[in-house]
Amino acid sequence: MSDSIEKVKCLIIGSGPAGYTAAIYAARADLHPVMYQGMQPGGQLTITTEVENFPGYPKGIQGPQMMEEIKQQAERFNTDIRWGEIVEIDLSKRPFKAKADDGKEILAETVIIATGASAKWLGLPSEQEYNGYGVSACATCDGYFYKDKVVAVVGGGDTAAEEASYLAKLSKKVYVIHRRNELRASKAMQKRLLKLPNVEMVWDSIPKEITGKQEGFSKAVTGVIVENVKTGEIKNIEIDGFFVAIGHQPNSNIFKGQLEMDDAGYLITAPDSTATNVPGVFAAGDIQDKIYRQAVTAAGSGCMAALEAERFLADQD
Repeated sequence: MSDSIEKVKCLIIGSGPAGYTAAIYAARADLHPVMYQGMQPGGQLTITTEVENFPGYPKGIQGPQMMEEIKQQAERFNTDIRWGEIVEIDLSKRPFKAKADDGKEILAETVIIATGASAKWLGLPSEQEYNGYGVSACATCDGYFYKDKVVAVVGGGDTAAEEASYLAKLSKKVYVIHRRNELRASKAMQKRLLKLPNVEMVWDSIPKEITGKQEGFSKAVTGVIVENVKTGEIKNIEIDGFFVAIGHQPNSNIFKGQLEMDDAGYLITAPDSTATNVPGVFAAGDIQDKIYRQAVTAAGSGCMAALEAERFLADQD
């Protein structure tokens, strides 16, 4: 074994509410955690504007600012937070051997995985241009900003039906845009959605462009241009918000074949625990939570992961 290989008690892969919270608890437990932030330091909240549902911020806070403050709290307890990502890891035996994108090798007694899940996007340039300014992939995160306004949801599965049903409670009107003439969502979900009086289905249609306006540094969505895939008809729908609900992709590729995961790629953890099927490896946040996907639940599971890592090491000693 090379002396140049770094040895750590706790390696945290990924940041965001789960990773940073795990770092706070692990650092306070003298585990001297090393964190690799990943390709999106701070996670999905760094592309969110106002956050109003995280405890402790009665007036709300910008997503990037909140993540920076949680990061600073982790650094206060001497978490070693690094740019870059872990690109390879061997979980077949302890200590676990990981390799970073800069070539550095690490031996970790425990690993906390907080790599999250990435929203699937349509790939429209205008979608990225207005991301955070009227375009969102999370109705429970951003729906409140569209109270009594008009929004559109694109998608046809359970995710889209859930998002649209949630938004229908807040918004004046909800358009659901789907490329087919029937939904893929469960029958119960479809029935609940289609009976809502303020929901209008836009069948056989795909979004071609999201329109908006810009005043100074402020942007806002004003509409979506859709094309009927059967007739070729183009029409503009005036909206205030556009929600992409075509699913999420868990960032779990480097763990395939090593950790148990479901068919979609979400890591499976033990009941009431963040423990994976490999002793000493824990998963927190959206990488193992496809139901709630909230900052506060991710932070809670990050706390759990760190406490479980600490107890695991104590048992080993």
